[in-house]
Amino acid sequence: MNTRYLNKTFAIIVLLIGIIGLSPPTQAVVREYWIAAEKVPWNYAPSGKNLIEPDAGLDVWGETLEYTKYRYIGYTDGRYTVRSPQPEWMGILGPQLQAVVGDTIRVHFLNRTVRPLSIHPHGVFYNKANEGADGDSTGAAVPPGKSYTYTWRVDAAAGPGPNDPSSIVWLYHSHVMGHEETNLGLVGTLVITRKGMETSPSNPKPSDVDQEFTSLFMIFDEEQGEESGLKHAINGTIFGNLKGYKTRVGRRVRWHLVALGNEVDNHTVHWHGQTVLDHGRRTDVVEVLPASMTSVDMTPRSVGDWLLHCHVDDHMMAGMSTRWHVLP
Repeated sequence: MNTRYLNKTFAIIVLLIGIIGLSPPTQAVVREYWIAAEKVPWNYAPSGKNLIEPDAGLDVWGETLEYTKYRYIGYTDGRYTVRSPQPEWMGILGPQLQAVVGDTIRVHFLNRTVRPLSIHPHGVFYNKANEGADGDSTGAAVPPGKSYTYTWRVDAAAGPGPNDPSSIVWLYHSHVMGHEETNLGLVGTLVITRKGMETSPSNPKPSDVDQEFTSLFMIFDEEQGEESGLKHAINGTIFGNLKGYKTRVGRRVRWHLVALGNEVDNHTVHWHGQTVLDHGRRTDVVEVLPASMTSVDMTPRSVGDWLLHCHVDDHMMAGMSTRWHVLP
């Protein structure tokens, strides 16, 4: 059978597919990420001030502000020399991984620390070798100085459900000694967009929103339960030191809210000046519990520098607050 005949046959098949209204099969998109775990200094209040109530000061929570932490750092390729850009508002969070239902996520992980670590994802489809926890594979505990590539499928069960917005958030974190490693700072998020709602084939962000913000509400314990070491943080910062939540009146904004921690990490996320749609429910307070994840939508209507904080009294007093800014 000659090449001309094969080409003609293929063209007829494609034409018939178009006539009967089907689409030819498309190749799955692979989204690749390069992430290193690194030991870094971290300051919970870089300004050294209480930026919410300056006259109140930082109280006991300001006695020590800088601690040694571990973070997931994103890089542009496998040389791990050029960091991927990351918005200021992400704070201590690792890179946000974004994909569309039907994609495959491939994460190349390099452990640059002195202890075994991993990346364990929530929500996506994986086998035991790619779980990043609870197993004998190298990926369950990547030794210091070593690397491992995780492969996760974004199947329908990983994507938005019928009552969800067009994108939803999942956590990822280290899970060798999980309770220690999330407290160390090894936390990040995945955002999965509904098929057909992506901005473009190369851009998996949802097309029906203008901005996406992510907030981790978590009390980091730096001093074995001593009050001065309980850092009531949003994305790893306290007392208004988180910068970068800036938007404009009328923009379509999606907030991805996550929490981790212990039994005290029961948070009530509250925005001043605006309401949100929480899966069809109108509210301005959203509840998050340890290891819970939710995505809500807002359209800012009032210009101002507004408070964003946990509405639990003890958490407010200890600095779990920042500001989000709405321009005309």
